[in-house]
Amino acid sequence: MCSTCGCGGEDASTRVTLVDGPQPHEHPHPHDHTHDHATRTVLLEQDILAKNDLLAAANRHRLAERGITAINLMSSPGSGKTTLLERTVTDLGDRRETLVIEGDQETWLDAERIRSTGRKVVQINTGAGCHLDAEMFGRGLTELAPPDGSLVFVENVGNLVCPALFDLGESARVVIISVTEGADKPAKYPYMFRTADLVLLNKVDLLPYVDFDVDLCLDLIRRLRPDVEMLAVSATRGDGLDAWQSWLADH
Repeated sequence: MCSTCGCGGEDASTRVTLVDGPQPHEHPHPHDHTHDHATRTVLLEQDILAKNDLLAAANRHRLAERGITAINLMSSPGSGKTTLLERTVTDLGDRRETLVIEGDQETWLDAERIRSTGRKVVQINTGAGCHLDAEMFGRGLTELAPPDGSLVFVENVGNLVCPALFDLGESARVVIISVTEGADKPAKYPYMFRTADLVLLNKVDLLPYVDFDVDLCLDLIRRLRPDVEMLAVSATRGDGLDAWQSWLADH
């Protein structure tokens, strides 16, 4: 259950699937929203986050022991995460063993796109949940079984709120914002950008055709995280991807 937004609940389920062959039939996961007293909700949220942080610490130790780097990709839906990820794992080629964990509420569509690149991928369907958490990530790692020294990308559920609150035990957080979104997104969703290790401004090839104030967006991000690195990229045209690859190599 996500106490932050009220999604999920006892009837919601999570499926962790290695995408290799026929998939089980999909079905909806109905759930009821309850509205408890505010104090109880806050305490519940604190308990959930505290438990998650313990599991995240265990995940981080597990990865560090084996020299595995995990990059958590977060953004709103439609920012171009999957396209960027497809392009990235393809460009990496055989330079490093690269694996992917895909997070979505339903479907295996994005995982199938990644599998078409030849990479091993695990799909996590959260049902009614709006984010991945440390427990899901840990189960995904077990199913994925990444080798020592490998690179694991996590494509989180498209959402600018809850994914920022839940530490997975990842090595770094990358937030993607596209020029097809409002330039004021950092001001509206500050915690997401405040926790970023890198911000990618995607779809810059569309700047001549959209009303997006790049300077305003970057200024809002700098106010939240003055030292954060930012790169302008186009996952489709290739702008800035060399710098993105260099950042990955450094991390």
